[in-house]
Amino acid sequence: MNCRRECLLTLPSLAWMLAFFAVPAGLVVSMAFRPSDLRGGIGEGWSLDTLKAVVEAGYLPVVWQTVWLSAVTAVICLALALPMAFHIARVSEGWRRLLLLLVVVPFLTNFIIRIFAWKSLLHPEGALTQLLICCGLVSEDAMLLNNAGAVLLVLVYTQLPFAILPLYAAAEKFDFQLLDAARDLGASPWKAFWRVFVPGVRRGLMSAALMVFVCALGQYVIPQFIGGPSDEMLGNKITQRAFGDRNLPHASALAACLMLAVLVPMLLAALWRRLFGKEAAS
Repeated sequence: MNCRRECLLTLPSLAWMLAFFAVPAGLVVSMAFRPSDLRGGIGEGWSLDTLKAVVEAGYLPVVWQTVWLSAVTAVICLALALPMAFHIARVSEGWRRLLLLLVVVPFLTNFIIRIFAWKSLLHPEGALTQLLICCGLVSEDAMLLNNAGAVLLVLVYTQLPFAILPLYAAAEKFDFQLLDAARDLGASPWKAFWRVFVPGVRRGLMSAALMVFVCALGQYVIPQFIGGPSDEMLGNKITQRAFGDRNLPHASALAACLMLAVLVPMLLAALWRRLFGKEAAS
């Protein structure tokens, strides 16, 4: 009876995932094995020519840039979110609500508007650039826009809440008396933080890292408006093939590669959790 009830409760979510994730993903992967049509559609029959063209087109630098930008974004977001989550979990209830509100406030503004706000700030005549020039931190001919550093900065800004919230959820359940016990046993505050608190929220760390990395992998708006011609990510190439060249099989092949890049970290994380759970249970 319990098994049947669990299956019935899971059925709506499973049907949703099948209808809006598995079926579209299968269609995208299947289109990668179809030839392109000169009129901008999908040709008849099946072919491996599209996959061969993707392999031979020299996308490796773009793939590498996509992966390292996403990985560095995840590392920086974790470094900033970890002390933030630690602090939020320890303050009073009133301050906790205020800080959590400040974390989610960016979600109340349209994503594109926030990107254009950063573009305005980083513009040579923008407020941030002029402030840094007045402080003598950059030269007057400094270009803060249209480079990989600007893309990384805005990626961190947009993805940081996705790191703070899972870490806060894990920190809220952490027993902070363990830190006091570590201090009583002679550990310094820094050592107690790294040797007791960080391992205690490792599941939140894994969830935050995976969420930020996966979300950053699929970005194309930020490199489009903040980066330069050499700062494109794989999402930009997919957009170009789909809307600019009207080569849907080529775009589908690139999208399939991106899906693979997303699914592999998720599968590895699931495998790590299963192995870690067995070790903890034993």
